[in-house]
Amino acid sequence: MPVEIKAPIVVNTAEAEILGILRKSGEISRLEISHITGWSKAKTSQEIRKLVNKGFIIEIGEGNSHGGRKPRILQLNNNIGYLVGIDIGATSIDLALAGISGQIYQRRSEPADVHQKPSIVLGRCIELIQEMVRAQGGQPVQIFGVGIGVPGPVDFNRGVLVAPPLMPDWENFSFRDYFKNIFPSAIVIVDNDVNIMALGEQKAGKGVGIDHFIFIKIGTGIGAGIISNGKIHRGSDGCAGDIGHICVDKKGPICRCGNFGCLEAMAAGPAIVEKAILAANNGSSPLLRQILETNDGILRPEDVNIACRDGNQAALEIIRSSGQMVGDVLASLVNFFNPSHVFIGGGISNFGNHLLVAIRQAVLRRSLPLATQHLSIDFSGIGADAGVIGAITLASQYLFTVKDELQQTA
Repeated sequence: MPVEIKAPIVVNTAEAEILGILRKSGEISRLEISHITGWSKAKTSQEIRKLVNKGFIIEIGEGNSHGGRKPRILQLNNNIGYLVGIDIGATSIDLALAGISGQIYQRRSEPADVHQKPSIVLGRCIELIQEMVRAQGGQPVQIFGVGIGVPGPVDFNRGVLVAPPLMPDWENFSFRDYFKNIFPSAIVIVDNDVNIMALGEQKAGKGVGIDHFIFIKIGTGIGAGIISNGKIHRGSDGCAGDIGHICVDKKGPICRCGNFGCLEAMAAGPAIVEKAILAANNGSSPLLRQILETNDGILRPEDVNIACRDGNQAALEIIRSSGQMVGDVLASLVNFFNPSHVFIGGGISNFGNHLLVAIRQAVLRRSLPLATQHLSIDFSGIGADAGVIGAITLASQYLFTVKDELQQTA
């Protein structure tokens, strides 16, 4: 039967600290919690007992002995309910249903178009969520958290998009009200899609245990998620990392934002396709011309990648050019922020080493030696899964909430 509680679940500060430790560790003993918090064994046991009595955590067995009694191992109680992660891209939606600990039970992905009204795209998301819950044998009232990533600037505290260039019909749309009408027990947290990808990388990818890194998404748009001191950095209004609208050429093409020569307009997926079509039509690439004709006048970014892998020089130069422009902008970020790692994700990251090498070369050429002497630039460790894992992580961070820190959950 569904539990008779609603999210956000308000806890005291000590309980929230324990729950945060369990979210990060998955499984842990009382003694390890005591060491992490610095509390006495008595205080640790007292706070854990409260959480066990409330049904938020459970004992799952015994751990290995280190000279005394075997420790009892604790974890979050997945039977409390479900979390949902939604990663909305420009051309697709990816969803996952998970337990409270973040273990994914069900996945759904399908094409979508964010130029459509939010009620159409999100209505389909709700249908898929209900389908996943039924497949898991649950009920909608058991959904306690919904994390959503969207491709546009998000006012994080209000949980709404503000002047999104890609999806103007979504401006100030209340995700919270829309989803809570269907899932009344759920918290609903919205963030920029690159921020949730950074959270996903930190949770389950190459970013585990790394306190300072930048996640770059290159797809239909370009953006950055910044992890600083182990936490996502959103800035004062939530738009930190919007690097796609940094100017790389004042005489460049007009961007969706209305300015000229933005990185996104010069190096993202649509720009790559435009350059490939030009190469096909001006005779510099017979192979791209052949692909264009075979596809009834349509070229996709992946077609450019295929041509590059077949040794096509024009395609290779297009990919290298995009990588260089991304790297030039990234070099300024590296000088400014001094991350230890940069991870590249998004659909264009599938272009492989030609793109990665161009990015690395530009960063190394334009950044200070001290900023790059230990810098690692690599592809995401979890690829397309970064978004949904990050969205689930985002929801879990606000499921158990200390009073007066509700933010979007109010």
